[in-house]
Amino acid sequence: MADQDRTQPPTQRRLEEARRKGQVPMSREVVSALVLASGVLALALGGGRMWRGLEAVARLCLGGGLEAEADGLHALGAALTWQGLAILAPVLLAATSAALAGGLAQTGMAVSPEALLPKGERISPAAGFKRLFSLNAVMELVRGVAKITLLAVVVWLTLRHRAGAVLAVGSGGVAQVVPQIGGLCFAVMRNCLIFIGLLALADLGYQRWKYLQDLRMSVQEVKEEVKETEGDPLVRSRIRALQREAANKRMMAEVPTADVVVTNPTHLAVALRYRRGEDVAPRVVAKGAGHVAERIKQIARDHGVMVREDKPLARSLYRQVEVGQLIPEELYRAVAEVLAYVYRARRTAAASPGR
Repeated sequence: MADQDRTQPPTQRRLEEARRKGQVPMSREVVSALVLASGVLALALGGGRMWRGLEAVARLCLGGGLEAEADGLHALGAALTWQGLAILAPVLLAATSAALAGGLAQTGMAVSPEALLPKGERISPAAGFKRLFSLNAVMELVRGVAKITLLAVVVWLTLRHRAGAVLAVGSGGVAQVVPQIGGLCFAVMRNCLIFIGLLALADLGYQRWKYLQDLRMSVQEVKEEVKETEGDPLVRSRIRALQREAANKRMMAEVPTADVVVTNPTHLAVALRYRRGEDVAPRVVAKGAGHVAERIKQIARDHGVMVREDKPLARSLYRQVEVGQLIPEELYRAVAEVLAYVYRARRTAAASPGR
């Protein structure tokens, strides 16, 4: 489907499906920034111990402390290995932890078994060749070259700014050279971190934007998803219409049991019923507007239920009380007056058999 047809943002279901497939927005620049930040932090906190370790390594290499024989060279190699591990272990541990944290923070521990399954296009030479020369691959190459170039510029500007320190390297003994090199390394890493951090923020926003763009949907796809999750809109509409019709029939069947129908008089009609000993207050058994109101009034007349005009009361009952509910206390007085009128009319009619 053409991209121009995908004009709708992804639904929550599409986002969840993409996540199940292992498709989540991921910025490698954020991971790089965190790894570099962990290195800078390790240098800042453990720099003294690291410089002393480097100084010891330099003395072993340059000081001639070990004889240049097989045993001496073996001992030198072992000493250098252990010293190197002691120096690099904290940095490597911090960098590994930062890389894991950066990945988990972005993916939320999204594990997709489907993404781990072998697929033909992943091992197909033709598909691999196609990916190698795709537009995305070219853009990634351009981005990588631009990033390396800018990092080289940052390093060059840092060293140029500290030209005096660079020229001073090697002018003293081991005790002076190692801290000088360490200071230069820290300055370079710090400035590179600033650059990578800014790049990571920009890339994070871009990756999230591109992720949502890639998951956009067409209007037809949205309709199909709604149909799958909630059913066909036409069917739902028909079901609701049938439900309204059934409820309306039940309501109309209650009109003959009412004591009175209060009207607007032309737009609204509310049927009230009160059974002493059964109801604590009068109850609305039917209500409607327009043609429904006319139908309620017609049924009431056909069954001898009095129709009483009271505009304020009709409006209040229609707005405040649903069918089947008791009237609120603030309407007791007005409804009582109407019912009293109805009961008097009934008694008068009963006392006049000729009517």
